[in-house]
This record gives sequence, C-alpha cells and structure tokens, in this order.
Amino acid sequence: MRKWALVGIAALALSALAGCGGSGSKSADTGGNQGAGQSSAQPSPTQQQVTIRLHTHGTEAAYNWSKTIAAFEAKYPNIKVELVPLSEKGDSQEALKKLDLLLASGEEMDVMMFTDAASYAQHVGMGVVAPLDEFIAKDGFKVAEEYKVDTQLNGKYYALPGKFNPWYVLLNKDHLEQAGLKVPTDWTWDDFMAYAKALTKGEGNQKRYGTYFHGPQNGGWMEFLKLALAGRPENTEFLKADGTSNLDDPMFRRTLEIRLKMEKEDQSATPYSLMLSQKLHYRPQFFNQSASMILIGSWMNTELGGTDQYPLNFRVAVAPYPKPGPNDPSGYTPVTTDYMAVAAKSKHKEEAYRFIRWYTTEGQIVQGKNVPSWNGVKPDALAQIVDTILSGTKTPEKVDKESLIRVLSGARSSKLVPPVTYQSEVYKVLNEEFEKLILGSQDLDKTLETMKQRVQQLIDANKKG
Repeated sequence: MRKWALVGIAALALSALAGCGGSGSKSADTGGNQGAGQSSAQPSPTQQQVTIRLHTHGTEAAYNWSKTIAAFEAKYPNIKVELVPLSEKGDSQEALKKLDLLLASGEEMDVMMFTDAASYAQHVGMGVVAPLDEFIAKDGFKVAEEYKVDTQLNGKYYALPGKFNPWYVLLNKDHLEQAGLKVPTDWTWDDFMAYAKALTKGEGNQKRYGTYFHGPQNGGWMEFLKLALAGRPENTEFLKADGTSNLDDPMFRRTLEIRLKMEKEDQSATPYSLMLSQKLHYRPQFFNQSASMILIGSWMNTELGGTDQYPLNFRVAVAPYPKPGPNDPSGYTPVTTDYMAVAAKSKHKEEAYRFIRWYTTEGQIVQGKNVPSWNGVKPDALAQIVDTILSGTKTPEKVDKESLIRVLSGARSSKLVPPVTYQSEVYKVLNEEFEKLILGSQDLDKTLETMKQRVQQLIDANKKG
C-alpha cells in the first residue's frame, strides 16, 4: 500500500516538472486501413464482453474520441471503451493531478494517457503502470521498428506512443531565396549558423535576425540548452540514465559555444536580453518576419499556413533538426507524444493492451488529428494527414508541403532518459548560470565549472540512503 500512498507526493513533484493491437509489422497494412497484424483479426463471438476505462486529458475536439472509440468497438465488439475525461479544457497538468487523486482513492483504471516523459517515467516508478513486454512478445513485433518514439524504461516497455510531434526548423522561404540558399534536407549546427549569418539583415530596431531562440527562461524551454546534445540517438539530457551528470559531454559545451557565437560574434540570433526585457515570443518573431528561422516543435503544423492572429505573408519551408556533425546520423530530434499505458491494477490488461495497440496504429489514422508515431503509415497516408492539418489554416498553399512531409517522415526520437524528481531544480541552476554567461557577467569556462558543481550538489543531496 505504501506505493499508492506516495501517489499524492509524486504528483507534487510532477507539477514542478511541468512545461507547457497486434502482430508483427510483416502482416500489417501500412496504409492504415487495417491494424498491425493480429489487431486486424476479429474477436470470436464467444469471447466475454468487457468494458475498459480510458482516463485522458484529451478533449473531444482535440482527439475525436467519439469516432475513434466507435471504430475500435466496431472492430472489437467484445471490448467497450468508457471515456473518462480528466480536464474539460484539455489541461494536461490539471488532468495529471486528478489522475493521481483517483489512483490514490483506488479508482478502477485500465488505460492511462501521459503527455510527457516526466509524468510517464514518474508513474512507472510509482508502480501504477503495467509492463507490456509479455503482450508485445506475443504479438511478435519490435517497438523500435514499429514506432518512431522510444518508450523503453529500465529495459521494459510500459507504454506505446500515440501522436508524433518532433522538433524541426521553420524557415522563411522568401528570405532563403533572397540569400541564394536552398531548403536544407540534411544539415549540421555549423550549417545552421552559416544560414543564420547569411539571413541576418539590417541594423537597430529594423534588424532582421537569422534566428530566434525562445529559451531557456525561468527554468523552462530547456530544449534551447540542448542544441548539440539533442540531435543524436542517446545521452541527450543534462543527466544520464543512471542519474549522474552529463555536463562533461563535449556537446553540452558545444551548445553553449553555439549560443555565444551566434549572439555575440555573428550577431545572427536575437539577443537573449531582448527576449527577456521585451517578453518576446516565437510566433510573432517568425510570422512578423523579425527572424528568418525558428527551432520549435511540430505542434506548429496547425499554424504553418497562418491563422487569424498570425496571418502568413510569405512562404514557409521546413528543415530537419540539425545534427552535431556531418558523420552523425540524421533525423534525431526532441519529440513529444502521448504515452498510452495500461494500469497496473487493471482487471482487463489484455483488452486494455489491445486498445492501445490499435489506437497507436490504425487508430491514429481514424482519429485524423495528428501525425502518428507508428512507422506503418504509407507516404500517401501521411500526405493526406498533412493536407487535413494544413487545410485548417488560412493559406495552406504558402507552405512547402514536400519539405514538411520529408522532415516528419524522417524524424525519430532519441533513447528516453527517465527524468529525476528534482529535474526542475537542475533546470533552474542551469538557467541561472547560462544567463550569467549570455549576459556577459561570466565566461564560458567559469560557467561550465559552476554548472557542474551546482548540479553535482543537487545529485548528492538527492541520493537515496
């Protein structure tokens, strides 16, 4: 019972971290019209009918639940899905707090949806999520081959990924052509810096910067302190999987060097001081053409063609997340997803697993709201999804759809590093020291030395036993 009593405590820790079915793929219909492998098989009429409960932050408007659940129940008439919405406005943190209260009260649960790696890893650690390896082995597929997002924790799989929101680089295509530059299809951080320098134009208040970095700020948007760390298969975080510091990694120093060079030497990045003092935001910086490139997450897909608030007066192209060096593999990028998990105390684990396996494959196509993490989506199906998403914008014809599809289809996530309970404290320390560096009160070597010391103090203070 002690694990369950800890749920409330863990919820408090998580709030500090907040930032903003079937067989192998060989038999899968990769167009999304059928599920993967055994998920396409109809259940026997003699099977007992059960009802599973789906606890989610997702609203009907954002997740199209009515249509999605109806399609699943039509395929699996022996499994009924009861939707349990946890937030009327789709607030993931509100939903998480409510989920933890329900867990503590002993509410029956079958399927749980987590929206970030921190809450997913934390709940696995609390013992409230069931491992899926037995079901996956029975179905005969490999998660790493089936999905773009790695959900493995401590050698086991506790969730399958739903939507796929990789980070990418948005580019003002008009500015690129004026500078004689092509839309990058495979590039490094050196290339990114060269592009930013070439795209920078003008002086003073009318200056157009090559790029704008929307962080870090107030311990958030820490992706902007992982630039060279994040574009590779593993070791992409400030801490390693074993909880030790990763700040000795040359790519962390490289990230700080990139930020310094672009702002101080090349003057191709919007000054950090301006971001803070003028409370700048990436949307107006890009759509008002104050910056030619922005590094951001693909939640922006729904806005690429312009909105009422931010109309698009130029052409937009998309480039992949830059890689550390020319010999490094391409496509690795920070990714957000929905982690679809089975509750440890579920009385219907097999049926709950069957739902999440279906939902994370053909269910994503039925839902029609996001780009799926599932690799079994044919290019024409992805193009149709992108068309649907862009059709909701004001001027979709101004978006270089070919570049967008190319980036989305080639993106993949790095190996997941489980967050620690004091993650927000690590973020705060790194943000504070970075500000001293970028605002000129501390040099690079001193910054790195102080960052390592302060983070090590946090690690030591939080060691168990």
